Amino acid sequence: MKMVAPWTRFYSNSCCLCCHVRTGTILLGVWYLIVNAVVLLILLSALADPDQYHFSSSELGGDFEFMDDANMCIAIAISLLMILICTMATYGAYKQHAAWIIPFFCYQIFDFALNTLVAVTVLIYPNSIQEYIRQLPPNFPYKEDIMSVNPTCLVLIILLFISIILTFKGYLISCVWNCYRYINGRNSSDVLVYVTSNDTTVLLPPYDDGTVNGVAKEPPPPYVSA
Repeated sequence: MKMVAPWTRFYSNSCCLCCHVRTGTILLGVWYLIVNAVVLLILLSALADPDQYHFSSSELGGDFEFMDDANMCIAIAISLLMILICTMATYGAYKQHAAWIIPFFCYQIFDFALNTLVAVTVLIYPNSIQEYIRQLPPNFPYKEDIMSVNPTCLVLIILLFISIILTFKGYLISCVWNCYRYINGRNSSDVLVYVTSNDTTVLLPPYDDGTVNGVAKEPPPPYVSA
């Protein structure tokens, strides 16, 4: 019989570059925090000076405003929410609070689902890519070169690119999930089990059950025959 902790079968506590899943989750949270902070600064600067994000008809082939005030406020609110979620994940991984990681994990699942929907849309409606490219401004970089590519090859290239992104995002999701399992296991009681050959498990009683105030129980008196 072999004694194992019940959570050791279900996760790996190492991730990319052989670092611990806690370290990987902290680095991932800090990276997302920096990116969203930069996006927030760009949005605030655009809100303070909207003229610099207004493009003329000669530039885009039509009068187009980058974002109106309502959409700008929504984008700023989303950026603030993302900064809060990333901060919670980083703090939760650092202080080993598993519940603080859940919002970031849910965001990862939502982002993965959106990218999967994009891949499915490209696969079902391949002509939508060509239609989207035609709607781009005339002076869009490499527009003519992209339009000259064979439509089937263009769809395959985009699907390959999306597949690489989904694989990477799935790996990051597994890293955060393993971190959650690791912290949750560390914070729970360290109960060991006996795993027998027929896959039955027997819980071991707590160590203190066999002692009273640090003193072991006295054995019963010896048997004396009549």
